[in-house]
Amino acid sequence: MPNAFNFAASPFDRLTPSQQRLVRDSVDIAYFRAGEVILDVGSVPTQLFVLIKGRVSQYDGDERVARYGPDDSFDGRGLVAGKSSSRFVADEEVLAYELAHQAVNELIAANADFGALLFSDLGAKLSAAGQRRSRNELQALNLARVDEAFVRAAHIVEHDTDVVSVVRLFQREHTTNVLVRDARQSPPTLGMFTTNALQRAILSGRPLDQIAVGELTNWALIAVRPSAQVGDALATMVRHHIHRVVVREGEQVLGVLEALDVFSFLSNHSMLIGLRITAATGIDELAGAARQITDMIGRQYRGGTQVMLIARLVQDLNARLFERAWQLIAPRELVESSCLLVMGSEGRGEQLLKTDQDNALILRDGYEPPADLATICERFSGALERFGYPPCPGRIMLSNPAWRLPAADFARTVREWLLMPSPDSLMNLAIFLDAHAVAGDAALLAGVRDALWSLATDNDMMLARFAAAIDLFAGSGRWWHRLLGEGADRLDLKKEGIFPIVHGVRSLALAHRVAETATTERLARLVEARGLDAGLARDLSDALQLLMALKLKAGLDELERGDAVTGAVDPAALSTLERDLLKDALGVVKRFKAVLRQRFRLNAL
Repeated sequence: MPNAFNFAASPFDRLTPSQQRLVRDSVDIAYFRAGEVILDVGSVPTQLFVLIKGRVSQYDGDERVARYGPDDSFDGRGLVAGKSSSRFVADEEVLAYELAHQAVNELIAANADFGALLFSDLGAKLSAAGQRRSRNELQALNLARVDEAFVRAAHIVEHDTDVVSVVRLFQREHTTNVLVRDARQSPPTLGMFTTNALQRAILSGRPLDQIAVGELTNWALIAVRPSAQVGDALATMVRHHIHRVVVREGEQVLGVLEALDVFSFLSNHSMLIGLRITAATGIDELAGAARQITDMIGRQYRGGTQVMLIARLVQDLNARLFERAWQLIAPRELVESSCLLVMGSEGRGEQLLKTDQDNALILRDGYEPPADLATICERFSGALERFGYPPCPGRIMLSNPAWRLPAADFARTVREWLLMPSPDSLMNLAIFLDAHAVAGDAALLAGVRDALWSLATDNDMMLARFAAAIDLFAGSGRWWHRLLGEGADRLDLKKEGIFPIVHGVRSLALAHRVAETATTERLARLVEARGLDAGLARDLSDALQLLMALKLKAGLDELERGDAVTGAVDPAALSTLERDLLKDALGVVKRFKAVLRQRFRLNAL
């Protein structure tokens, strides 16, 4: 066999050198004419096909369900099962490697990852793939820049300032150190006075108001640049047996980096962002924290953190961000007498990179809101826009009077969406079903949601119309052509896969009165209620995780290039493994849509 076999393509990239030699010794090259059936239903495969040139279509009955191009392999599952369950037809002249069945069996026995990626279900493939990109998150954070960590503000006093004045500064600014400047030197010298030096001052027995801090200052100041790596800054502290370093660029002092903050950053970067949000006293500070959230997402993803965990971290931080912004903008009585809620992907805890605003405000019945409520709500929507959340094109924001209502009016509106369905009302209902309270009285949201459940399960026609939105983007189909790079269109993963999964699960949740908003939690409750097969629920969860991860990767690449963030996938940028996983995920979506059509009798609409 020629040495041209592509061992960089999945699943062959998992093979050891000796296993690669086995492949080279066990393959032949086959030729198939256009239209020729390579494998038929029920036939017994004797080899694994790996395409060199040409395209092959896979059919279930008369329906084409997948298409394969160069470096793709088939039919691994048929090889293991002993017979093929699909028909594989050459769309054009095809050249393919034929890897002998015995060699495939030996590779599977010797290499679990190879076997999982070759023929297992989506969950097993994701597990095997995850091991490859599970670079240690701690390593990724060690490589972060110092100015991405929690650099504390520097407080500078003159060398002749007395110790009592410095202690007052400690108490006022909640700090344990100050920088001391000696202007008598040329250029002026900087040192540091800490609580350790304060102990020495107390033990000296002299009146503290008569001791100048310059006498007890450590003038051997250790500094790092803001562009230095966090890991290097920590190593500097260890090497010099100190607990903090000054962050400076030339003569400009930017702040102080504490060892405890570095440890916190390395163990849980999201915690530091949360602390910054809680301590914020203005919208400008919150805008800085919002930018850090986006940075954290990229760092966590590159560090191998699972996308669902990242989404949960983002939901928690965004909830704190929105709550703190609302507290800074709205008077206290309004905050306590209302419920600020987020909806859509934010409400489900499945938002990663920033998308349009989807929020609302429920007011307590009988509460008289301030006369400038409209202005307050406009300011809040404007603050979110500063944080990077563009206004909702459909104006589903609390700055829109239709989305800030007393609880009774909100409940009546939701019931009208349910009982008098129209395309707009069903869309509003879908968005509201994902609502999550982030500030104020969460019981107000619970009360409005409870008013919905008593009506939902008794309206089969409404449920069917609601569920029918799974086909909202059905015209976009034939995704396998784009996976093979045919056509200029990028692949919109939200339309092709994420939305059908999310809305299909949401429809079943409405039918079974499942109160959870996260898709994975809804799936678990639906299985418990026997509203969904456990195997399909597991496949849907795996597919959603993969689709979200690919969408996030594409969005981060767009951010890095300075492009508008769409999350659409460039098929040419997908690896063979990613393409294989995506085919499986979209196959799960197709199977789920068939289940939904039968469950809600959508073909009768």
